[in-house]
Amino acid sequence: MNGRASDRTPAQPSWVPEFGHGMVVGKFYPPHAGHHALIAAAAARCAVLTVVVAPSRRESIPLAARLDWLREVHADTPWVRFVGRYDDHPVDYADPAVWDAHCAVFRAAVGPEKVDAVFSSEAYGVELARRFGAVPVSVDQDRRTVPVSGTAVRADPAGHWRWLSPPVRAFLVRRVVVVGAESTGTTTMAEALAAHYGTVWVPEYGRELTARKLARLWERSPGATIFDVGWDRDDFRVVVREQQAAEDAAARSSGPLLFCDTDARATAVWEERYLGNASPQVREAARRPALYLLTDHRDVPFADDGLRDGEHLRAWMTGRFRDELAGSGVPVVELTGSHAERLARAVQVCDDLLAAGWSFAEPITAPDTLAS
Repeated sequence: MNGRASDRTPAQPSWVPEFGHGMVVGKFYPPHAGHHALIAAAAARCAVLTVVVAPSRRESIPLAARLDWLREVHADTPWVRFVGRYDDHPVDYADPAVWDAHCAVFRAAVGPEKVDAVFSSEAYGVELARRFGAVPVSVDQDRRTVPVSGTAVRADPAGHWRWLSPPVRAFLVRRVVVVGAESTGTTTMAEALAAHYGTVWVPEYGRELTARKLARLWERSPGATIFDVGWDRDDFRVVVREQQAAEDAAARSSGPLLFCDTDARATAVWEERYLGNASPQVREAARRPALYLLTDHRDVPFADDGLRDGEHLRAWMTGRFRDELAGSGVPVVELTGSHAERLARAVQVCDDLLAAGWSFAEPITAPDTLAS
C-alpha cells in the first residue's frame, strides 16, 4: 500500500497562506489527537500540505488503515494530502547515511514539488527541515497542549482513549458479546455492563425485527401470536447485516469495551431453531469478539413478553449456545446465580480483559521519535 490514490494535487484554501507547500512526517502508530493538532496547525499555514505516513512493515496496524483514519478526520481540509510509504530503515540520528535513507523515502512520497516548511512535534524536525531546504516549524514539542504520544497510546490505549478519534476507537475497541436463551438476562446484562463502564451497548436487532413482523401480522390478523410469525433465510441475513452495522457504528463512540447483545453466532443458533439449520452466509459472517458471556437459564424466572417461544426451549438453547461458542476460538465465561452474582463475575472478567492490555508490534524506532 503506497497511498498513490491521494498523490494528486489537492484543493487549496481560500485564504492567503504563509507557506506554499508544507510537510509532516510520522508513523501515526496509531493516529491520536496530538497528530491531528499538528496536522491542523500545519494546514492552517500552508497552501498545500503533504502528510507522509511512513511506518515499518513490522508494525501491527495496517498502513492503509492509518491513511483512511487520517483522511476521515481531516476531510474538511482538502488541501491536505496523505501519502503512505513504508520505511524500514534503522534510526540513528548521528549517521548521515541513515538520514539519507529516510529522506529518500520522504522525497519519493512528497514528489518533485519543493517543500517550504516542515512541521513537527519532535526534535528531529529541525534537521529534517534543513535537509529539505525548508523552514522548521515546531508544534507543541513539549506536549503541553495535547499531552499524548503514540508510545503512550500503545502502552495503555484505555488510559488514553479520550485522545483517539472514532475510527481508531472502532479499530481498537474490545467487543464483549452477551448471548443466552430467551429470558436469561442478556439485554439486562449488556445494559448493566455498559452502565458500569460508562460506555454504550448494542441492542438485539432480531428482537426489533420480530416485533415489527408481529405488528404487521396484527394488521391482518389481530389475534395472531409470535407462533404465527414466519421466518426465511433472508431474514437472518438481514439480522446479521443490521446487527453488525449497529455494532460498528457504536464502536466509534464506545469506550475501550463495547457490549453487544447477540452476534452472528447467536443468530446462527436461532436460524437453526426456526429453519432446521444455519445457512453458510450467516455462519461465514461470524466475527471474533474479545469475549463471550453466556447467560445460563437456571436461576432466572421465565418472563413471557409475547415475543418469546417458551420456557421449555431454554435448556436446549443454552446447550446449543455452549456448543456453538466452544468452537469459536474466543474465551467464553458462563454467568450463573443471581443477577448481582452474574454482574460481579462479568465485571471481573471484563476488568481482566482491560488489564491484559493491547498487543502492538514494536516499531523499529525508539520512543518519542518517528514512531509516535
